[in-house]
Amino acid sequence: MQTKIPCVIMRGGTSRGPFFLSRDLPADVAIRDAVLLAAMGSPHDYQVDGIGGGMTLTSKVAMIGPSTRDDADVDYLFAQVSVKEAIVDTKPNCGNMLVGVGPFAIEAGIVAAGDPETTVRIYNVNTDSVVEAIVQTPGGRVTYEGEASIDGVAGSAAPVGVNFTSAIGAVTGKLLPTGRPLDIIDGIEVSCVDVAMPMILMRASDFGKTGYESVAELDADRELFKRMEPIRIKAGALMGMGDVSKMVVPKIGLLAKPRAGGTLTSRYFVPDACHAAHAVTGTACVAAACAIPGTIASQLVQLPPPPQGMITIEHPSGTIAIDLDADFRDGREIIRRAALVRTARRVFEGACLVPSSIWAGPGTTPDTSAA
Repeated sequence: MQTKIPCVIMRGGTSRGPFFLSRDLPADVAIRDAVLLAAMGSPHDYQVDGIGGGMTLTSKVAMIGPSTRDDADVDYLFAQVSVKEAIVDTKPNCGNMLVGVGPFAIEAGIVAAGDPETTVRIYNVNTDSVVEAIVQTPGGRVTYEGEASIDGVAGSAAPVGVNFTSAIGAVTGKLLPTGRPLDIIDGIEVSCVDVAMPMILMRASDFGKTGYESVAELDADRELFKRMEPIRIKAGALMGMGDVSKMVVPKIGLLAKPRAGGTLTSRYFVPDACHAAHAVTGTACVAAACAIPGTIASQLVQLPPPPQGMITIEHPSGTIAIDLDADFRDGREIIRRAALVRTARRVFEGACLVPSSIWAGPGTTPDTSAA
């Protein structure tokens, strides 16, 4: 006996995962988490008993429903499902998966399509913030075909504009969660910044790295992770996040000067592996840090504060650019625009099946013992 749950698998940016209507999942959080673990096939290195791809970028879930807020059209709850542990983390946002929310919401009938494009106001439940997505809808229908391309994804597709305007203090409620642009933890200078995603920014050189290493080179250096994780845990406590040892936030960014004409080089850790490209939310955070006087990012870019316009982050798969209009001088905390162009694609539609012993479907009494 298995329970069928309607779902759509979508690629959003450089991530992929199932998109569910919130109404199709159990309301009980413990049961919902058990369902998501079963759906993805976690915990297992390869997630062979589910639809996860055996890596962080393909073990993500989006839950979507109509919003009751006046300033939003849809509510979006993101879940990072651990590959190797029975953990479902709904604290962070995922900007890449967010790119698929607008197209999904339109095709699900939650948002009426305009012509030639539709702006979808997305309330991210995880971070209590509203993000705008601009979806191409010629003739009132979502199109996925176009000429936009992003590093880390083959081919081209229709552009999806994503604008973060209320991203300051996404998780901690503060731009600088420790109250300072620079701290020292275990002898390493760090900048703790929270814009769209709380991050710990450090110089790659302080770990004996150039910052230009490949993902494979960084992932193979387990001593690097042994040095970074204690810093991340201590930084999490300083940021007011408590014990983050079992959490995927805050993320880590190892920064270096650009070498290919960009603004900055970043290696983004998720946190137990290096991202194959760069997170969208992490891009907003790193770019914003470039404009915050005194941070490691601002020291490395060496631009007159505040840098405005296109901030280009070099990453392992190429570059990602964000159009930034912000002012963090003299205690100001203003983001007027933090906009990126990404792409998305609807990959699969149908139903995901989970054992009925975990959840027997809508209208049933949750059996918490199964969770």
